[in-house]
Formats: sequence, structure tokens, C-alpha cells
Amino acid sequence: MECNDYTEAVKWFRKSAEQGNSSGQKNLGVMYEYGYGVTKDNNEAVKWYRKAAEQGDASGQFNLGWMYRKGYGVTQDDAEAVKWFRKSAEQGNSSGQNWLGYMYQYGGGVTSDYTEAVKWYLKSAEQGHADGQRTFGIMYQNGYGVTSDYTEAVKWFRKSAEQGNSSGQKKQP
Repeated sequence: MECNDYTEAVKWFRKSAEQGNSSGQKNLGVMYEYGYGVTKDNNEAVKWYRKAAEQGDASGQFNLGWMYRKGYGVTQDDAEAVKWFRKSAEQGNSSGQNWLGYMYQYGGGVTSDYTEAVKWYLKSAEQGHADGQRTFGIMYQNGYGVTSDYTEAVKWFRKSAEQGNSSGQKKQP
């Protein structure tokens, strides 16, 4: 967030959030998660993310999923993380798609399923998500859920690297 006066931003996000605006709720959650203009408080962040998520805010859903994935302000719960990542991903949120792919790849909260992981990584990668592009490349490199194809892998590593993703850059030939 590019704001020099976080306290002022919190004031306005709170006004918006308390009126039921999901963007205001999500943004207030961000302020609490990172301690911008308020004392860092993951419990309070979860409260506001949940309000936004329950209204269908895709970013709020992703952020709530992240809190469950990491156990910030809630008990760590991969199944609950998957639930919120999926809601976000199904609305086209590229971060939600990337993390849902990750959960399927590694079996976090769901049975490991490379084909399903590839499906979600591709959706994320096609939207220009640098980590999604890098990971989609890895799936091609290793033949996880797809036929191994180094040309296709390099294509996606390049796309990721072009965005400055250092992991994608390391995968370059």
C-alpha cells in the first residue's frame, strides 16, 4: 500500500468496513495483519478478512485462506485454507488459484492430485501470476500432471523471470 499516513488510512478503512463494505473490511484486515497504522493483531485481521470473505470478496477469501494456511490468528487448518483458496480461485483470483494448485500438488488439506494442481497453476499463470508461471514450468519440467516438456517449461520460466521472479530466473537455461 502506498500511503504515508497509515493511521488516516485505518480511520477511513474502518468507516467503510463498519458500513459493510467488503473492500474496506479486507483492507482493514491488511492493516491489522501487517501493523500499518495499528498494533499488529492477527486475530483482528482474521475478523475483518472473514467479514469480507463471507460477502464474496475474492481477495478477502484469499487472505483468510492464507491465515488458515499459516495459522495466523486462527488454528492452522489446511482444509479450511483450501475452502477459502477455492472460493477465491473460482472467482478468478490468481493468488487463490496459485495456492489452490500448491495445496493439490503437496496434498495440503486435500488428496495430492497433480492434474488438479496443473489446472489451477495454469489458470494463475495465464493471468500473469509470476509464481504460478514458475510453478507451472516446474510441473512441465518434472512431468507432474503433464507430459514432461522442457520447451514448455522454459517458456513459463521465462515468463516468470521477465516479471523479476528470482526463482523463475534461476530456472533459465
